[in-house]
Amino acid sequence: MSTPISPCTRRLFLKQLAAFAPLGAGAPMALNLAAASSAAAQTATDYKALVCIFLQGGNDAFNTVLATDASSWSRYSAARTQLPDSIALLKDVAPDFSAAAGTPKRLGGVLPLTPAMNLQGRSLALHPLLPYLQGLFNQQRKLAIVANVGPLLEPLTREQYKGGSKAIPSKLYSHNDQQSTWQALRPEGATVGWGGRMADMMAAADNSMFTAISAWGNAVWLSGQQTRQYQVSLDGAVRMGTTVDATGRSRLYNVPELADAMARVVRGGRSQHVMERDLAAVAARSMDAEKLLSAALPGASSKPFGPAELLNYADIRGAIGQNTLAKQLQIVARCISAQKALGLKRQVFFVNLWGFDTHNGQNQSHAGLMAQLNHAIAYFDGVITAMGMSDQVTTFTASDFGRSFTSNGDGTDHGWGGHHFVMGGAVRGGMVGGDIPVYGTRSQTGNDFDNSPDQIQNGILLPRLAIEQYGAMLARWFGLSNQDLIEVFPRLPYFAADKIPNLLRT
Repeated sequence: MSTPISPCTRRLFLKQLAAFAPLGAGAPMALNLAAASSAAAQTATDYKALVCIFLQGGNDAFNTVLATDASSWSRYSAARTQLPDSIALLKDVAPDFSAAAGTPKRLGGVLPLTPAMNLQGRSLALHPLLPYLQGLFNQQRKLAIVANVGPLLEPLTREQYKGGSKAIPSKLYSHNDQQSTWQALRPEGATVGWGGRMADMMAAADNSMFTAISAWGNAVWLSGQQTRQYQVSLDGAVRMGTTVDATGRSRLYNVPELADAMARVVRGGRSQHVMERDLAAVAARSMDAEKLLSAALPGASSKPFGPAELLNYADIRGAIGQNTLAKQLQIVARCISAQKALGLKRQVFFVNLWGFDTHNGQNQSHAGLMAQLNHAIAYFDGVITAMGMSDQVTTFTASDFGRSFTSNGDGTDHGWGGHHFVMGGAVRGGMVGGDIPVYGTRSQTGNDFDNSPDQIQNGILLPRLAIEQYGAMLARWFGLSNQDLIEVFPRLPYFAADKIPNLLRT
């Protein structure tokens, strides 16, 4: 049985009915929605996978997706051109290869976007080292942008924020807490994430230990009430201290009988104590899972996953090395390829790119991360497309938070709202969901931005879209009903249903 949503007031009940009235017969008519999965989830016959690329440390959204209309660009340049090291990117200039690596001059101009919609006089561009994403947006139409997303308890204006008339999320600007909030809608200490809850909704379709897979250690986003995440190494399923010979038999110290004996000991335990039985059950599950997954996984060097050189990229100084994010996405792609053998219809995956806490040396560090992200997405999109599964795999980004509009000299400080990407064949490419923020100018008396409705101190973005709205868009594509959405995102009714971005073809 799934866990009922938290107690709500009569006011919230009325909000729920009003907010979801336009959705028709599927709208919730009661708050206790403990009847778990929707009919669509229980009878799913197709396959779909969601892949979360987490940009750990707080990505600088202002230098990832840039507003380039004349007013925005003037204000952006004024806020970010600061000694000793300007972090303002350039526009309409060629790269100067005599300049230092990572500097705006060396990077050249930002990459203009050609949206498939009217932006009402606004224009956008991407960081100079995101050319593959530019192509996905402009030509292939397989990438969309979701503007200014972040944690909210309810819609919040700048005046309400400054006046303290509405509640704001707790522990803003804290890395651990905001990583947890993005993944689990609560600060650090949460044990259930919205990716795992989506997997719970689909459990009737799969009932598999491979529904939620992390290629980057423990990720609370993948943990559900019933769903337990399965962690893989970059090379595949994790073995319990053994190797495998050419016949597929496990060996310990090159002796198969020792491996068999160890397996019996670990599975059996030494007593009937409940904790020891539980430990033996976990070990048995791990060994069984390793055998199943290893047998189903295609080789890393086989097409379209290899050869190994596909995982190499050139950093901002021209050095060639393996891209760890691409390597994570390789094992994700191999697991997706194994879905038929494993009998899966829905999966959620988590990968991580670390290093976005760019307080210092942002030009070099952020540029390097953009190059890594661009290559990894190019690799993954190429593999998934070659597998013929582009329409069935949707990839999206998340991060602790955005960063400040102002510079601290050669970097940025912690922020709030930020921009994100959604990629795949099911994406309404070239579209922008949410509202492009209005850039302001710094007040003469401090770091406030009084002439922007979207910015607070240090030019930090005040989110216009909640994580719940972003997640609901993905969850609808995944197959969840309107009732399921409320179970996964209990605060969703606080936000207008017609503001959920419509960027995915279901």
